[in-house]
Amino acid sequence: MSASPAQPLLGKAKRVTLGPLAGIVGFLAFVEFTSGILQGYYTPMLTDIARHLGIHDADVNWLEGTQLMLSALVVPAFAKLGDMFGHKRMLLWSTAVTAIASLALPFTDSFTVFLIAWALQGFYVVWLPLEVAIIWSRTRGREGSSLLTARAAGILVATLEAGAISGALLGGQLVDTLPLWIVLLVPALFVVACFFVIQFGVKESDAHTGGKLDLVGLTLISIALIAFTGGLSLLRLNGPADPFAWIVVAIGLLLVIPFAMYELKHPDPLIDVRMFRSPALAPVFLTAGLFGVSVLGAQAPLSTFARTDPDMYGYGLGTTGFATSLIIGLYLIAMIVGALSFSRVSLWLTPRVTLMCAALLVGIGYLMFLPLHDTYAQLVTNMMIAGLGSGALVAALPAAAASAAPATQTGVATGLTNSVKTVGGAIASAVFGIVLMQGATGAAADAAATAGSLSGYFAVWTICGVTAVVAAVLLLFVPKDAFTDRTPVAQ
Repeated sequence: MSASPAQPLLGKAKRVTLGPLAGIVGFLAFVEFTSGILQGYYTPMLTDIARHLGIHDADVNWLEGTQLMLSALVVPAFAKLGDMFGHKRMLLWSTAVTAIASLALPFTDSFTVFLIAWALQGFYVVWLPLEVAIIWSRTRGREGSSLLTARAAGILVATLEAGAISGALLGGQLVDTLPLWIVLLVPALFVVACFFVIQFGVKESDAHTGGKLDLVGLTLISIALIAFTGGLSLLRLNGPADPFAWIVVAIGLLLVIPFAMYELKHPDPLIDVRMFRSPALAPVFLTAGLFGVSVLGAQAPLSTFARTDPDMYGYGLGTTGFATSLIIGLYLIAMIVGALSFSRVSLWLTPRVTLMCAALLVGIGYLMFLPLHDTYAQLVTNMMIAGLGSGALVAALPAAAASAAPATQTGVATGLTNSVKTVGGAIASAVFGIVLMQGATGAAADAAATAGSLSGYFAVWTICGVTAVVAAVLLLFVPKDAFTDRTPVAQ
């Protein structure tokens, strides 16, 4: 099938507006605004949290990595449950867990308790896939449904990033003026409000498959991810020379094989691994995983690098919490522009080419850190370039998966993009925690025990840039007319 027949269809979709979807998109936008607050609020204060808990700057990555790994387990389970019993129902449950965890953070100075609560807060990552599935169920059968879903997803992501900007600026300002426990209480209140918005403002999706959750599959993949994460933890504690740690990592990877074999035989699997064979979906999932390295794994290193004192270490900017939040805010503004531009640029090019360009922008932005990292302006410039591509990818990947997936698997497909992205971010967070621990130096012994190493930051930026470029290359193998209304490739 050539790409040209799809062009008239896209031209018609160009005139499609949200119409009756505007109301539900508005309520879901508040949910994503809350999600954005959670994602942006804490970043400027990660150094303060590390001092509060008495941990090394590099250990902040383990907070992120643990949350992301738990999220990787939550997303496929809740996405599947959403297809089975209702996406709104799962949205409410995940919001309730997120609220409880968020309320626990302000009232503990124990690293273990904080780590558990922080990990459970990661239930919010399932919100966007469930929301896209709700929107897709409303647009199915309408002309231009794929582009309409992408536009709605772009609005949600733009709102998410607006929330992240607001959260970052608010968090950066408050952490410089108020006790930390009060600062940590603020996002919890937003999540509680979010629960009631979902309950009274969002209607349930109309197509439910029913059935039973594949608990055996969930157990198998959980064991595999726990083993893999445990191996990475041992590498951090014992160093890369520890052979036992590498064995545990290898066991975690090998355990994916029996999981895949079981899922192939299951009549209603937790994760339909056949989707990874789809010529349209497989590159999208791989792209999501590689993209997760930078969009999820690099946020903590960016914050700690900016706040590192250059007079003491010879690198970093020594920024305050608020100045750090401004860097993050400008990065997120770029993400908003990228998210809102994706559907429009896709009309001029194609969704596939637009995704490739977005991935290349992410790669360029992070690779620019290697020569340009000495001034505030350089950091902002690099992050805004990466942000343009990141915003487009965050909005486009779930919508692309939904348009290419079987009609009864949209929740699973959109959830898988988030799961794979989350796994990529979790692995990156663990790896970044290891490399930042190596070779940390400083003028003062006490300070040297808390700062990351410059060589570690170079490794972080290189990994982020290279993985994004590889993602762009992988998208070359997607069918040219993928992600349009007339391409049911996965089926």
